[in-house]
Amino acid sequence: MLGLIGVAAVTRRTLVLVWPGEFAGKNSAVATLDAGFARHMLLTLVHILPGALFLILAPLQFVPRIRERHLQLHRWIGGALVAIGLVIGTTALIMSYKMNIGGANETAATTLFGIVFLICLLKGYLHIRRKDSTRHREWMIRAYAVALGVATTRPIVGIFFAFRRLAPHEFFGIAFWIGFTVTVLMAEGWIDYTRYQGARRAVELHEEGGVAA
Repeated sequence: MLGLIGVAAVTRRTLVLVWPGEFAGKNSAVATLDAGFARHMLLTLVHILPGALFLILAPLQFVPRIRERHLQLHRWIGGALVAIGLVIGTTALIMSYKMNIGGANETAATTLFGIVFLICLLKGYLHIRRKDSTRHREWMIRAYAVALGVATTRPIVGIFFAFRRLAPHEFFGIAFWIGFTVTVLMAEGWIDYTRYQGARRAVELHEEGGVAA
């Protein structure tokens, strides 16, 4: 669901940038946001188009059937995702300072999670180079969670717009902190759960082996 939200947001932003007369927002607040992205059109496109590709390809890496039956494809997509992720993370850090909407609060959130994303991506890559598939999986889950955090902010931003209590420059930073934090915490919860399930399964197999012996 979050992946679809992210791809939809990229599609809308691309259409607005390329054909502003047809797709630009009519609401004054939305129109102001659109104008901000339009001033940095190239930077925005270099960030969001690879971002959409990342959101589309990354879920395939977590499908066991693809990983087991098409290992070479899994490796090829993984290498592409690392390269794409480096572009996404680097441009995110640049955008944090060149075109933030929510001021210092938003810059702090996007800078922190941009750095976290790059760290998770690189650690995932290094672990698979060391043949540690378990740690590789965990760090790539974290990287994907940070990427999905941008999509999580979209409904949160929509809620702020609906209530109209704060202006975009006041709530964008809050929305980013909430969106990224919630998604990252959910990823950590899933990682802990699968660790527990893996340990439990190992114990069961050990006990079964002891009984068989």
